[in-house]
Amino acid sequence: MTLPRAAAIHVIAPEKSIKPAGIAHGDAATIAEISAGLLAPQASTSPKYFYDSLGSHLFEAICELPEYYPTRTEAAIFAGHGAGMAELIGPDMTLIDLGAGNCAKAASLFPLLQPREYVPVDISGEFLHQSAAQLRQRFPDVAINPLVMDLSQPLALPPSVPVARRQFFYPGSSIGNFTPHDAVAFLRQVRENVGGDGGLLIGVDLVKDPSVLDAAYDDAIGVTAAFNLNLLRHLNHLAGADFDPQQWRHVAFFNDAESRIEMHLEARVALAVRWRGGERSFAQGERIHTENSYKYTVPGFRDLLSEAGFRVDGIWTDDAHWFAVMHAAAAYA
Repeated sequence: MTLPRAAAIHVIAPEKSIKPAGIAHGDAATIAEISAGLLAPQASTSPKYFYDSLGSHLFEAICELPEYYPTRTEAAIFAGHGAGMAELIGPDMTLIDLGAGNCAKAASLFPLLQPREYVPVDISGEFLHQSAAQLRQRFPDVAINPLVMDLSQPLALPPSVPVARRQFFYPGSSIGNFTPHDAVAFLRQVRENVGGDGGLLIGVDLVKDPSVLDAAYDDAIGVTAAFNLNLLRHLNHLAGADFDPQQWRHVAFFNDAESRIEMHLEARVALAVRWRGGERSFAQGERIHTENSYKYTVPGFRDLLSEAGFRVDGIWTDDAHWFAVMHAAAAYA
């Protein structure tokens, strides 16, 4: 499939893709970060460690579950309002897809948005490059330039990414993994990289009945549990740890006071875990906090974007107001 464009777009060959280092096995900084989280009074890990190749595939499976409404709800918003989004944004942009995964969401919008270049950004390098290679076959007229990057680190795009007409794309409510304070800081970094003529199209999960939220993050057949537990296998690989996933169980619930879903791994028995340069004993029932997913109101998130230096010029929701997609332009040049 090709885009309805008058002129051909240069295709960047796979070997010319941008390939900075992602999370490396045995990397000292990675081990230090993992160790600091595990040794904190409330043990925790970054949700970025979900996404090795298996974790990325498991998340794809989560998105197909009947309980997991965000993917299909957001997709319905794009299907119903994509033309209006494209009219607002305009064609011929560099589309920068943050946390791209399998690139499917952005690819579904290619015929409407008509990007001249696509830069999918993700932490799972092998999975990202496989997805980009498949996408090149479907859209040979689009320059596809994958970028392996840890979004928990400062956002700095390489010089090879064109400065003009940068359109950032951050779907799927991934912004909810940040605390509101950190979300503002991250969005300010996006704003610094947007330039004066770019923008941001972002998905936001909205506050709703807690029973709906609880089910979405603790599905009946246990795919989300497998996704959470796979993090332990990834830590074993990255930090030389000796976690036994069978000794842990998945816990997820909505924290109303913080307006967030929390995911944890809970020790089934008293146990000890060792990794390169550290160890910790866990009591039965003690938890490792693995993820937050904050839920917003439309006015609340609009204010957050404004604080980060954006001006919201488009808001689209589903009929039930479970999910929102917002477009924000640079509030100042």
